[in-house]
Amino acid sequence: MAAECRLVCDTFGVYHTLTHTIKDRDPFPVQEDLLLWMSVPAGGPQPGAGPSRVDMEVTRNESQLFRAEFGRAITEMGTACQRMRSDCTKRLDQRVRDIQFRSKDLEWKLEEITGEVDVLLKMSGRLAKALEACGETLRVTGVCLEERMKRLPSERRHDEVDEELFREREVAMAVGFLLQRVEQQIAEQIRLNRSVQQLLVQDLQDKVKAENIDDSCASMTLRSIADQMPENILPSVAVTPEQWETTCGLNLAHAEQQMADSLHLRARAESVLERTATDVGNQVQATAAALQRNILELKSARSQMGDELAKVLYEFASQQRASEDLLGAVAENQGELRLARARLAVRRQRPSKEQCHDPAQSELLAEVQQLRAHIDRLREARVQSEEEQRALVRCQRELQENMEVKTSSLAIDEVVCARHREPLVIHRF
Repeated sequence: MAAECRLVCDTFGVYHTLTHTIKDRDPFPVQEDLLLWMSVPAGGPQPGAGPSRVDMEVTRNESQLFRAEFGRAITEMGTACQRMRSDCTKRLDQRVRDIQFRSKDLEWKLEEITGEVDVLLKMSGRLAKALEACGETLRVTGVCLEERMKRLPSERRHDEVDEELFREREVAMAVGFLLQRVEQQIAEQIRLNRSVQQLLVQDLQDKVKAENIDDSCASMTLRSIADQMPENILPSVAVTPEQWETTCGLNLAHAEQQMADSLHLRARAESVLERTATDVGNQVQATAAALQRNILELKSARSQMGDELAKVLYEFASQQRASEDLLGAVAENQGELRLARARLAVRRQRPSKEQCHDPAQSELLAEVQQLRAHIDRLREARVQSEEEQRALVRCQRELQENMEVKTSSLAIDEVVCARHREPLVIHRF
């Protein structure tokens, strides 16, 4: 401090300024005497007049007075410099505290937005898994529809299972579209949050740098700066304190807005995941129930056809036995007919006068006629039996074909579709 004051006093201009400063600070009229002394020429008394003792005494007194006033001015300047340096240090410390306060807010908000980005990334992963599961459901539904189109033409009808499968495909497509849209919104929100994150990081870095600079300024001393005083000091024209506060507030407000949007979108995504899982799960269960009912109906129909086929086969065997019995009866009646004809032939060998139409002859003739009639009826019955057998064979073939159709449809629904749908589990991601 003394070195600076000596440097200031080495120039006349600063000396004059110091004089006026002393005059302004001193309420006593001594400054007028000092100014009067300064108005005396530097060469001493006027030419032609010799120095008198009184003048020398006055000069010595004025010099002593000036030294006293100048010492007083130096003391006041030193006190003022210390006071200004203390005030500046306090201002710098207050500025550091303000920056630290804002930095704490920024750090807290940065930590919050960083955590939210991580949560959104996990949410995006959950949506991707749900979308993948929805795609698998859609694939399985399409495979089941294609397999059911391979049924035989008599079974290729639009039944309840087809209706549920078509409805399941519509639900899966709608859910996939919704999940994809929410996933895109999540990706956009992550981008916005990262933009805010970068803004907060940059702002925090600037504040940390400013805090370090101001803290360094507050700790500076005369010895620490040595001869590093810059020649030109430019005033700060970046922003005003009000603008600085406004900028900080805007950054925090922007972060708050994005945080609120992120929380709202995350809640909506949770709701969408829950609702879509419920919708797809309910539809998958409805399709599985319809498929199971159809399988039971096919098994029941095939079982009834099996029972009917057994009856037809039994009736066919019975009809075959009846046909054999008819054939045996025809042969037996033919034997009787040959016997009756043989008797008639033998009786024709009687003498002519003995060949009378007696009751025996009449009875033989009647027996022949009756046997012919019996044989004709038995043959007709056998023909009818053969027709019945052919009809039963047709029934047997039709039942067997229908059973094969039911077995084929049952294999598609119970084996193929069930195998594809077995690993289909709706998870709540």
